[in-house]
Amino acid sequence: MHDGDAVRAALDETLRALSPHTGDRDWDVPAGLLEWSCRETAAHIAHDLLAYAGQLAARPTGRYLPLDLTVRPDAGPAEVLTVVTAAARLLATALDAAPPEVRAYHHGPCEPHGFAAMGVAETVLHTHDITRGLGLDWQPPAELSAFVLDRLFPDAPDASEATAGDILLYCTGRAELNGRPRKTSWCWRAAMGEW
Repeated sequence: MHDGDAVRAALDETLRALSPHTGDRDWDVPAGLLEWSCRETAAHIAHDLLAYAGQLAARPTGRYLPLDLTVRPDAGPAEVLTVVTAAARLLATALDAAPPEVRAYHHGPCEPHGFAAMGVAETVLHTHDITRGLGLDWQPPAELSAFVLDRLFPDAPDASEATAGDILLYCTGRAELNGRPRKTSWCWRAAMGEW
């Protein structure tokens, strides 16, 4: 799967899961195990996707760009998903344009494939959080979960133990896995190599 296409596929899954429920559910409830509301969590997805696109475009080597995305407080859930759509498409476009040898800062040097995996992870994991808060049954798709695990979680449990979605939820502290307790601390590996 091409990096930009993976981000577009994650966006499609998010919109398919959440768009039908922008008017019939309370988006002010907590998103799963998070302290953020479902609405705040959706805005956070957009923020991170835009930040990753900015990193790839500017290619800083020692810091994150000093920018933040602010979604207006009066924006409803459907409008927030439109912002998520814009940010995801910007990241996908930046990924399409970035040569594979490009490096940009994410706690060290990170290549476009790493930014794509982080963008997919933020999108599907927080979609999972939001669906939990809204009372919907949704799991991160297998192919997208495997895309994230392959790049960001080199020490993930073996794929024969569970579905890729279940393993991703375990690796990010959202679920138990085959008797292993839910993680209370975790970190993905985005930075690779040297400048």
